[in-house]
Amino acid sequence: MKVGDSELVATKMSGIAKFVYETMPNFSSAGYVLFALVFLLAALVYKLGFARKIKPLQNLVIYTFLFIGCLVLTFLAFFLPIVEGLIVAALILIIYRVRRLNEHQKDPVA
Repeated sequence: MKVGDSELVATKMSGIAKFVYETMPNFSSAGYVLFALVFLLAALVYKLGFARKIKPLQNLVIYTFLFIGCLVLTFLAFFLPIVEGLIVAALILIIYRVRRLNEHQKDPVA
């Protein structure tokens, strides 16, 4: 790959992906870090917004498929703001949870 090609790719990368690739010592570790970010944020969003109490084996199946799905999302995260979107979704769900807990604590049980 030519030097011009790598500069063209670097200009088209999303913000956090570019930051990860600039700060990591090599490209393979940067890919793993980007995958870890996508997986951890997706698991957090799932836990905050969609998770219910289920059996441990069912939980294992769900997180296995989430892991596989995050492989695809990691490839998209190079050029699309996947990580940024997951951060926004997590923040919205955290704000929702905090407000719901505050509302629940204010209302006395009848």
